[in-house]
Amino acid sequence: MEEWYHYALLIGVGFVVGFINTVAGGGSLLSLPVLIFLGLPPSVANGTNRVAIVIQTASAVAGFKSKGVSTFPFNVYLGISALLGAIIGAKIAVDVDGTLFNRILAIIMITVILIIIFKPKTNLKHMEERLTGKYLWVGMIAFFFFGIYGGFINAGLGFIIILFLHYFNHMTLVQANATKVAVVFTYMLSALLVFALNDKVNWKVGLVLAVGNALGAWISSRVSVRKGDKFIKIFLIIMVTVMAIKLWFF
Repeated sequence: MEEWYHYALLIGVGFVVGFINTVAGGGSLLSLPVLIFLGLPPSVANGTNRVAIVIQTASAVAGFKSKGVSTFPFNVYLGISALLGAIIGAKIAVDVDGTLFNRILAIIMITVILIIIFKPKTNLKHMEERLTGKYLWVGMIAFFFFGIYGGFINAGLGFIIILFLHYFNHMTLVQANATKVAVVFTYMLSALLVFALNDKVNWKVGLVLAVGNALGAWISSRVSVRKGDKFIKIFLIIMVTVMAIKLWFF
């Protein structure tokens, strides 16, 4: 980065990405192309993006906690399981055609939309959260595989995590979001370490991007708690639709 507006661009993009990632997911589909546009090789852009995500999720966790929303220690168990998967994912080198990969991911996004829209309503007010016993063990297994994908690229994973926690563990969308950011913070630390040890991180660029990410995440976490589940559901549908169209056609 040689021009002053590159820093402004990174902070601005980081703010948008931090807001999107915290309330829904898919923000990396915006930040990764920007990092590559600024001259970073794709593998370095992928690693550098992890710096911003770590700081972003730490800020989001603090934001949710400031509003009294926390799912400790459930989020710790899921986080440790996802961390182990992320180590594997970050080490995997898969030679997949970029266009094919994007279209597969687009199909996943469309599937998420259909689940959000057509899933029968779950009246969580009359149903207890399922955070222990077999539900905890199934969750840990699922999050191990979520961690593998998160370690590999992470883009779009937030949507899946939110829906899993909402429908399988009977969490409200606000609680699911709070759990998501805590889990992502945990496993992203291991992924970042792997990228860093392989010299795939531009720390200067990552920290500048992280300034915007952290601010966006802090505001988003507090707004989502105040607005509640309806706001998150609408935001999810909009973002998943936009990401699916982008991946399929562009």
